[in-house]
Amino acid sequence: MAEDQTPENAEETAAASGAGAAAPAAEPQEVLAPKERRQRARAAKAAKTKARPPRTPEERHADRIAERGKKAQLRRTARAKASAKHKAEAHNRTATPAREHVVGQQKVRQGIVVSDKADKTITVRIDTARRHRRYEKIVRTSQTLHAHDESNDAHIGDTVIVREARPLSRTKRWRLIQVVERAQ
Repeated sequence: MAEDQTPENAEETAAASGAGAAAPAAEPQEVLAPKERRQRARAAKAAKTKARPPRTPEERHADRIAERGKKAQLRRTARAKASAKHKAEAHNRTATPAREHVVGQQKVRQGIVVSDKADKTITVRIDTARRHRRYEKIVRTSQTLHAHDESNDAHIGDTVIVREARPLSRTKRWRLIQVVERAQ
């Protein structure tokens, strides 16, 4: 009998049983749009899951301080790990040692002669390649310096070794020590 019920028959059956007749008369059913229905359902669900007692500002502040302490501890441990890793890498690295200037000991550089036009003077280009500390990219730079060449021995393209010297002119602070390789 339930399969062939029409909406009119269903109302008659409910009225006859007496169960559904009192409810619609006492409280009119509110008609909601589907969107509003979903919003209310979500709000009710959120209220169930987030049902926390209200907290005082002091309690919230204490929780915030505790959370900040946890994050600070995590940062400290991460920094300590990174520092230890960096020190281990630096220890294992087989790069050239840092050149430190010792008092009374002149610096020595190797470079390529880019100009020998001036009399008893050569211009030397010194190329350096180093790894960037943060980005680990190879950064290539060069600097030029003027060196004293007493016998006009070096020519353009030669690889030479120069040593630091007392000021010989306004720009010359280096002396030619040796021509390592001649240009072709």
